[in-house]
Amino acid sequence: MINQLGSNGIKAILFDLDGTLRHNDPPAVDVFLAHAYELGVIGNQEMRLRYERWVHYYWAQSPDLLEDLQLLGNEDPFWVNYARRSLQVYGCPSEQVETLAPQMHDYMKTFYHPEDCVSEDVPPTLEALKQRGFRLAMLSNRIKPYDELLHALGLAGYFEFALAAGDFEVWKPDPAVFQHALQRMDVNPEQAIYVGDNYYADVIGSQQAGMQPVLLDPHGIFPEVDCPVIDAVSKLSELLEK
Repeated sequence: MINQLGSNGIKAILFDLDGTLRHNDPPAVDVFLAHAYELGVIGNQEMRLRYERWVHYYWAQSPDLLEDLQLLGNEDPFWVNYARRSLQVYGCPSEQVETLAPQMHDYMKTFYHPEDCVSEDVPPTLEALKQRGFRLAMLSNRIKPYDELLHALGLAGYFEFALAAGDFEVWKPDPAVFQHALQRMDVNPEQAIYVGDNYYADVIGSQQAGMQPVLLDPHGIFPEVDCPVIDAVSKLSELLEK
């Protein structure tokens, strides 16, 4: 783990949205694993860590995700298959997976309706960064613009703009989507930080674009990463002061 940023002058800080500034309450992983336990799938912390790392990998435009979307679309068969993959990765015995996957999908579809949540430290941290002269922007892997959501969350006023990767049809970790954001801000890559929670999408992608990544990892999912790590958004201020 690295706890310092490079020495070049930082002018801009770009943020991921989902999992970084906005969270699901309750988290999908917690609800999924709790119901799996109710159905007799017994796990441990090592299995949970493996599963959470896989979730980040899968949704970072992994080959598995792209193949599943191509074959199954984004309807119920996709989500049943996602439940199947999840149970397999978690370590569910193979004889249970086929039986439990449709049940898990039905449960999540029927009962999982999370609320949008912004941690209490986010608004004051963003305000403090702006006061210090940093330019702030947002880049998300969302398909469509999300300006209305940012207004509803009380976050819109902190950012110069909020980009959706779907606007360009280029998705993190492809460095091209980070370069779109940098060009819009008219800053050099080495003058910009990207803050996100997904190592595979956010850290790898921003590094390849020449930016300095900061990983938000409050649960220690990625202990071996080669970039600065924070466990809360508020810790970004301390990192910049170093």
